[in-house]
Amino acid sequence: MTRFCLPARATAPDLLAKLGAEPRDAAAVIAAWPAEDESEIARVLQRTYDSLVADLGNFGTLDWPDVLPASFGETGRYLYAYVFLGAVEDVRAYHRDRGIPDEISWATLADFGRQLRRDRRLFGGGLRAHRWLTLHFRGALYELGRLQFNRAHLRHALAAHGPRAGDDVLGVHIYEGPPLAPDACDASFERARTFVARHFPETPARIAVCTSWLLDEHLADYLPADSNVVRFGRRFALTGGSEGDLDILQFVFGRLTMPDLAELPQRTALERAIVAHWRAGKHWRSRTGWLEL
Repeated sequence: MTRFCLPARATAPDLLAKLGAEPRDAAAVIAAWPAEDESEIARVLQRTYDSLVADLGNFGTLDWPDVLPASFGETGRYLYAYVFLGAVEDVRAYHRDRGIPDEISWATLADFGRQLRRDRRLFGGGLRAHRWLTLHFRGALYELGRLQFNRAHLRHALAAHGPRAGDDVLGVHIYEGPPLAPDACDASFERARTFVARHFPETPARIAVCTSWLLDEHLADYLPADSNVVRFGRRFALTGGSEGDLDILQFVFGRLTMPDLAELPQRTALERAIVAHWRAGKHWRSRTGWLEL
């Protein structure tokens, strides 16, 4: 067993900056820095770190705590941030072993900073997206231009004559960033195809799968046919869906519960489309779609 070890506190600001953390989020992480002792916090850090690094290269569900004791205080809010900081060298070594360029490695791990920022906006601080980030810090997910892709096995068939249960696929994720310009997305899909063939030839995925409210076909009822969002959704063959209102509240409006619709901003065509749909008494859905790379 490798002993869990945080980077030196004096070097933490530089590392946090490389991981995409804004100064105010980095300061909060450093302020709650755990002591090097034999406390229960130290034992949980070690146990959680062990679970993470033992699963490098895999992408299943990890066995680690989702609820921490209130006695962990502010350190507990950022406990998973410390686990990931302690695992940076492990995942970086894995990337090097796979021949993954530094540019892609650091761009991928910088989603850490986005999640700190999102948590601060929604909850006031912490790192609740820790299970999502286990994909990055196990070498299962990569940022390739405008889109992120994670290696996965399909859990169930998506179509009668399409992807089957057990197939190797790439999950597609849209991070908060630049517009979904068609040429940027084209480049990402092409990079994903060549990336997985070069670095993970044992799982040469030919299918990409996306689950997102951005694939709700009703967006085309409100947005121009040549809008980036509508053009992105048209790439996929749709197969199923689930309730998507909560995702939209969080990712578009930074809200956890539905307010009076008059309180929501109407600055962009997308915001106006979302609110118009709700005003009509309708709901948005997160749709699942697939495409061939």
